Amino acid sequence: MLLTNTVQRVSVKVALTIAFLVGMLLSAAPLTAGQHEEHLHPPAGKSSDYDPKTALKISQEAIGRVVADYQFTDSSGKRVAMHDFRGRPLVISMIYTSCHHICPMTTQHLKQVVKKARNVFGDDSFTVLSIGFDTLNDKPDAMRMFAAQQGVDMPGWYFLSADEQTIKQLAENLGFVFFPSAKGFDHLLQATVVDGDGKIYRQVYGMKFDTPKLIEPLKELVYGKPQQNSSLLTHFGNRIRLFCTVYDPASDTYRLDYSIFIGMIIGLISMGIVGYFLVREWKHSRS
Repeated sequence: MLLTNTVQRVSVKVALTIAFLVGMLLSAAPLTAGQHEEHLHPPAGKSSDYDPKTALKISQEAIGRVVADYQFTDSSGKRVAMHDFRGRPLVISMIYTSCHHICPMTTQHLKQVVKKARNVFGDDSFTVLSIGFDTLNDKPDAMRMFAAQQGVDMPGWYFLSADEQTIKQLAENLGFVFFPSAKGFDHLLQATVVDGDGKIYRQVYGMKFDTPKLIEPLKELVYGKPQQNSSLLTHFGNRIRLFCTVYDPASDTYRLDYSIFIGMIIGLISMGIVGYFLVREWKHSRS
């Protein structure tokens, strides 16, 4: 009888543990913007019209808006539109090519984080747009030269130009604030994460932000949201990847860690063994 009670207690504990883990997997919801601590890094230049706190407030208010279907010219001179980038997550970085420090450093850091994200999500998992907001100077040739200077030569990253009216409307849409100043422009250091339907999902701030600031929202969009025409098996596989894609602070990278599912399999095997002994003892007690 003592053996039976002990086995039963073990069985119940294992079952509860597995149920808890499965529940976490199936019900895990993407984190909201309010669950991420954001840091504002105001630009070095000063302008009487630029206020960092006001700029941050305007930026945050843009979350949830749908980005309109603006028209652009890419660095090769080809006409493109925002709808060309629908269907997968999008990262939008507003820069100006005559900037000698902030924009190049921001782009360099973004490049490193994008590489880390694509190493785990895949090269075609999301798109990056660098858009020049200095319409007098940020023509296709200047954007192409800027990309070459920053060593950005990877698929799915576009450097775009537009006319003054388009940039003005886009900036308002994204909550991106900028003003001319003696040093060029004062502006919010902002990367905007947009979901596959064109809705602004997260704002990421700073010239050098922590890697998870950008990769976590991308992970939520790549793996956490059901894809169009995807099967139940594909969706379940993405939920597993969402749960198992973890950040390693020691290497500042993301990796897939399936150890928890190995633990679940071991737990199921343990439950099977416990069940076997329970059934055998029950049959023995009735004989």
